[in-house]
Order: sequence, then C-alpha cells, then structure tokens
Amino acid sequence: MVRNKIYFASDFHLGYDGRLSSKERELHIVNWLDEVSIDALEIYLLGDIFDYWFEYREVVPRGFTLLLGKLRELRNDNIDIFFFTGNHDMWVFDYFENEMNIPTIRKPIIKELKGKKFFLAHGDGLGNVSFLDRLMQVGFSNKVLQWLFARIHPNTGIKIMKYFSNLSRNSHSEYEVQYKEGKEYLVDFAEDYLRKDNTIDYFVFGHRHIVLNIILSNHKSHFINLGDWIGHFSYGVFDGEEFKIVYYEV
Repeated sequence: MVRNKIYFASDFHLGYDGRLSSKERELHIVNWLDEVSIDALEIYLLGDIFDYWFEYREVVPRGFTLLLGKLRELRNDNIDIFFFTGNHDMWVFDYFENEMNIPTIRKPIIKELKGKKFFLAHGDGLGNVSFLDRLMQVGFSNKVLQWLFARIHPNTGIKIMKYFSNLSRNSHSEYEVQYKEGKEYLVDFAEDYLRKDNTIDYFVFGHRHIVLNIILSNHKSHFINLGDWIGHFSYGVFDGEEFKIVYYEV
C-alpha cells in the first residue's frame, strides 16, 4: 500500500491510570501505530505522550518500552515521526533524538503538508492562559531548575513529577465546560493569529482534551483539537484533501 497519509495524536498520558490502565492504553497505542504504519507517510505526536518524564544523564523513567520500541521500529521502516513536548513531558531532552532518530520539537511550528499550511503545537502557553500556568511553564523551562532537579534521586524525583502531573490533570474535566461556554482560548488564539497571517489552513493542537474540528471565521481555516487517549482514544488523519478525526475502538 502507498504511504500517503499523515497522522496526528496527542495526550496519551502514559504513566497515568484512567478508565484503562497505562499499560492497557499503551497496548492499544502500539496496536494503533501498527495499523497506521501501513499507509503512514508521517506521524506527529503533539505532546503529553507521557504523564511525567525527566531524563537524568544515565536514567529515564521506567516503563513505556512497548511504545519506545514500536517508535524505533517505525523509524527503521523510514516513517517520519515528530515528537512535540507538552506541559507534562517538557523534560524530554535528547533521548528521542539520540536513541530513536526522532526530532524533538519544543515550540509551535508552521509546516506545509501536502500543499496545505499547518500550525502545529501542543497548545500549552498559547493564548489567554492563567498567570499560574505561565509561571509553571517558565519555571519548568528554566535550565537552573532542571540542573537542580537532576541532583534529586530518581525515586524521589519521579514522585515529585507525579504530584505536579496530578495537579495539572485536575483541570481536564473543565475543558469541555469551558468550550461549551465559549471560553476555548485556543480557538481565540487561532482567530487572533489569522488576523496577522490568513494563510494557515489547519491549526492542530492537543492539550485541551476535547475533540474539535471546526471552521474558523474566515470560512476556510480549520481548528483541530485532537482529544486524548484517556477517554476519547481519538486521532487525526490527513490525506491531502480532508482532515478527519477518527476514534480508535478499545
């Protein structure tokens, strides 16, 4: 089969047990990657793939070997994969690039895919986010803080990461309500961005844990939020003509 489709997914949050355990979800994700590898030209993982992550110089978090092995296998099969950091896994450093030849992308990018212009990002830090969220993003991006954290023994460090991940996750249930009340700040961000650059065809984000595929006010640009693999098990696929949100059956 010809590899001509581009796939997008985000917010696996591996390491967190939701309706399904992390290990159960990981099996479904690996099976999904197997299925899409038949016709995948490129795969974009748009952040929060892990619920927590910190790379000590000689240590990475335990687990996730099924996913990591599958990603390495797909790269060996010449499928391009792009890993975006999210607010839960921003402490991914060079492991993916060195071990799996997968670029690690830390900021929003604009990229032409099959003749269409895409704005791609996890979504954290964009738009009208709270002061506390911005403060946490600045703090966790600080090189001095990262160096200090690396001095903590991994057993303690991972417990700390789990604590902050749980704090962040408590707001996920509010996202659907906020959108229904017209408070989806990433949609507002996209609308504001179009006033500066009206050439974007697709804005594709994760982060908000809601599934959206809507046309923006210029009547041609699409706003996509990919949902998650905690409750939705949703992903995006683009064939050059149409962007679809698809639900994986679990």
